[in-house]
Amino acid sequence: MIDLYFAPTPNGHKITLFLEEAGLPYRLIRVDISKGEQFRPEFLDISPNNKIPAIVDHEPADGGAPLSLFESGEILLYLAEKSGQLLSGELRERHVTLQWLFWQVAGLGPMLGQNHHFNHFAPQPVPYAIERYQVETQRLYQVMNKRLEQVPWLAGQHYSIADIAAWPWINAHARQRISLEDYPAVFNWFERIRTRPATESALQKAQLP
Repeated sequence: MIDLYFAPTPNGHKITLFLEEAGLPYRLIRVDISKGEQFRPEFLDISPNNKIPAIVDHEPADGGAPLSLFESGEILLYLAEKSGQLLSGELRERHVTLQWLFWQVAGLGPMLGQNHHFNHFAPQPVPYAIERYQVETQRLYQVMNKRLEQVPWLAGQHYSIADIAAWPWINAHARQRISLEDYPAVFNWFERIRTRPATESALQKAQLP
């Protein structure tokens, strides 16, 4: 059994998408970041960076003590290796998948997160920052669109953890002042993931109290 420490953010949704897709049993433990629950000592023992998501795997493959992990990209990689799903064992496909996974965690997520912040949460408008992150958001969408004009999924021919990592951030496109009509290949990819049964189940569970 896997305990998932979760809040309904793009990074949190990554892990529920994977767990539903892979069919791994898990327990959803909500962390109310609006109330500062991410700073509780018991949570910091699991996630020292006081961020969600985090997991505790009570049945790691080595048969040892429960294993706790934080950072969404590492969690996806760990779960893919644990389950043998959504990450190819073939050399080239595996590393192309990891390339796009790292692109998401190092670029797409942080830049779109700054877009969210300066468009919706900054205490006062900062025009330079708003423009800076809007332009970068558009550039990253164009990178994705060009890639997805060439192949059906970010890593190539198969749905993978790279797609799962990116989709929740694209799901928030309206908050980024992005119209998916301007990026038709991204829109096609987005809709194919949105209508997967595992995606629908993950989003439904995220809304339950």
